[in-house]
Amino acid sequence: MKNHLSPSSAPALTPPTAPRGSALLYGATLAVALLALPLLSGCADMAGIDSHARMRDPVSLGLAAAPSSGADAAVQPQTAVSADWWRSFGDAQLDALITQALQGNPGLQQAAARIARAEAFADTARAAQSPQVNGSLDATRQRYSANGPYPPGQAGAIRSVETARLSGSWELDFFGKHRAALAAALGEAQAARADAEAARLLLASRVAQGYFQLARLQAQRAVAERTLQQRTEMLQLVQRRVQAGLDTQLELRQSEGALPEARQQIEALREQEALARNALGALIADPQTAQTLTPQALAAIHFSETPAAVPADLLGRRPDVAAARWRVEAATQDMGVARAQFYPNVSLTAFVGLASVGLDRFIEAGSREWGVGPALRLPIFDAGRLRANLRGKAADRDAAVESYNAALLEAVRDAADQLASSSSIARQIAEQRQAGESAQAAYGIARRRYEAGLGTYLQVLSAESQVLAQRRLAVDLAARRLDNQVGVMRALGGGYAATPPPTAQAPQAAPTVAAAR
Repeated sequence: MKNHLSPSSAPALTPPTAPRGSALLYGATLAVALLALPLLSGCADMAGIDSHARMRDPVSLGLAAAPSSGADAAVQPQTAVSADWWRSFGDAQLDALITQALQGNPGLQQAAARIARAEAFADTARAAQSPQVNGSLDATRQRYSANGPYPPGQAGAIRSVETARLSGSWELDFFGKHRAALAAALGEAQAARADAEAARLLLASRVAQGYFQLARLQAQRAVAERTLQQRTEMLQLVQRRVQAGLDTQLELRQSEGALPEARQQIEALREQEALARNALGALIADPQTAQTLTPQALAAIHFSETPAAVPADLLGRRPDVAAARWRVEAATQDMGVARAQFYPNVSLTAFVGLASVGLDRFIEAGSREWGVGPALRLPIFDAGRLRANLRGKAADRDAAVESYNAALLEAVRDAADQLASSSSIARQIAEQRQAGESAQAAYGIARRRYEAGLGTYLQVLSAESQVLAQRRLAVDLAARRLDNQVGVMRALGGGYAATPPPTAQAPQAAPTVAAAR
């Protein structure tokens, strides 16, 4: 329930022929209404309602806080990752795939639509700050009741009633409601843009990882095919030794059983390769291209060194963190809107037009009409609706703050994990290289001893298993190194750099001329 204070209680307009005293009375009424604002605002009651969540201090996590205002806010962080970071791999096919994905992926088109929607909401909020002008034209042909409250001459007659009016209104934003609504809408638009950048980064990362996965499977299949050839040659050797009476049927059956096993591994890798092609085709929105794609060998793909520690300007590099911060800012401004609703709405209205009974008199000078006046609306009793709305907005801000804290912690963990894996993989590759050389040498010795009749077939099988395991591990580590480099690029923001939002604080009450009680 609201008490609507408007000039309807006083003369709504002052015609040119009105006495001077009436105009003075109208002006006095307007002045009293405006002077009453401090007293009226005292009826607002929002005590005890506030947001309690606090944003995590980046410095406590080993990160540098982003600048909040001034000239430093315009300085972009020195991002080590380029916006087209995938070109650092030196693979033209990968460049083309990611470019194709960024142009045709439906997920990015959805993100673009969300940006457009957020910008439209911002334009709507901006328009609320400006005067509104409307025009109307009405024409009614009617018969007046002969038994109604109409004077003689009009009762029982059929008349035409015409009205043409140009009206305008302007809500004066004394308490910052529209300013806060615009700031909230702009914050949501900025968050939508950051979300789009995050989606772009994720898509590029998934395409690169899918491409390296396909290269890994092809390399593993090459290892399996080499193993099949090696076992075929070994079977021929065993057959010759059996014919010479140097081996038994046991060694022969063992050697024959090794071939179907190798062919099964090849077929399993072909299946995985087909699935990887299907996944990559969905990412680039072009299944045909994925089916005919032949990735470069893992060893031919360029690898660049990664940082050894989490950079201090991580906050400015991560689009997901930036989006979370903008949503905190938007939620903070939404609380400002909810607080401003406790205070009077002040607006100015005016109209000018023509009105007559009978079309023949419509354009006469006496048909002119006009009016102007203020309107005040103040919540007196609303059964707790405004307080409930403010509590809801405070809860929304708490949720936004905790979402930001979660995004910040996840960003730090993700970056730390990727960098830790990068260091570990480098050490694993060095150790595997030595182990692979030793396994290959042991296999060569075991095979020569077997050919010379000094060793057993079991010794050859054991040595071969070690060689096969090391070859597979070498391929996996090479693919992991590239995959990890993609992960590092993504964890460091993929070249994203945008001016961070102002540090959102707990929202304050809307500016008032009297403190809320």
